[in-house]
Amino acid sequence: MKLSILDQVPISSNQSAKEALEQSVKLAQAAEQLGYERYWIAEHHDMPGLACPAPEVMLSYIGAGTSRIRIGSGAVLLPHYKPYKIAEVYNLLATLFPDRIDLGIGRAPGGSAGVTSALSDHFLQNVWNMPSSLKELLHFIYNDHPEDSEFAKINAAPIPDIAPVPWLLGTSKKSALLAAEYGMAYAFGLFMSDKDAAEILDCYYQAFKNGSNRKPRTILTVTAFCAETTELAEEIALSSLVWSIQRGKGKGHSGVPSLEEVKQYRLSETEKEALEKMKKKMIIGNPDQVKNKLLDLQKQYKTDEIMIVTITYSPEDRIKSYQLIANELIKRETVI
Repeated sequence: MKLSILDQVPISSNQSAKEALEQSVKLAQAAEQLGYERYWIAEHHDMPGLACPAPEVMLSYIGAGTSRIRIGSGAVLLPHYKPYKIAEVYNLLATLFPDRIDLGIGRAPGGSAGVTSALSDHFLQNVWNMPSSLKELLHFIYNDHPEDSEFAKINAAPIPDIAPVPWLLGTSKKSALLAAEYGMAYAFGLFMSDKDAAEILDCYYQAFKNGSNRKPRTILTVTAFCAETTELAEEIALSSLVWSIQRGKGKGHSGVPSLEEVKQYRLSETEKEALEKMKKKMIIGNPDQVKNKLLDLQKQYKTDEIMIVTITYSPEDRIKSYQLIANELIKRETVI
């Protein structure tokens, strides 16, 4: 099974943003040694507890600290930006790190209404124009604008020998159909969706239009926590679960809480129900349990690859979780 990592760069309550970002580099390096297919980093703006507003900056840093693993954005939020600038940045990354760069594209605001206004003009109109903006971006990436295009004579230089691989990220039939129409690979965020993923992915496969040397490819993104025992996995997952509840109430500004802090937080009955509901969307268990659940998901959704999100208070617990999963499912020569 191909496994990958989505890093939202969480800040724990005992960390600075700098320390959290440094841990992301260590995670990418560990992922490379463990045999993970790719490492993606998310884009969030002024969201308490999340440290990365600019994946492209971190990717240059992470690329310099790794040598083989594919690295990319999960995702660049296209409605905030002009396609040409995105193409320039990711072509530059693909020039520096040949055949390693993924360009994941999304359309979420990535922050509050105030942040959205600060970042871009006419965001909702830009979301509406997403199909045309995405098409323009792909022309810049593949350097194949039609001759009658106003951009036919300009390049998103430097042009790399191997273009970054574009992926569309989404959680809806609309995004799946758009990815299929443009011959793009598609990543479905199961960890943040209650929709019928099987139906949406099937729509993608059915609608896919073959481009030159392209075929349909999918990633299913899930939340998972793995430890030596089920009890320990439940324990390390609790910090993330309670933090989600705190953030939903406008709290949690100090970051991912420790287990001691979690124990001091009194959950209401409503919050306990919400916590249990969240757990049902996650994979939490010992290595054998997590392996079986991931294999079941791959079979159920017929996906090529599974991408894992893991947020823990301890960076060591996070890396250990990924290591235990890799030991069960990834064949490799180097083990850490």
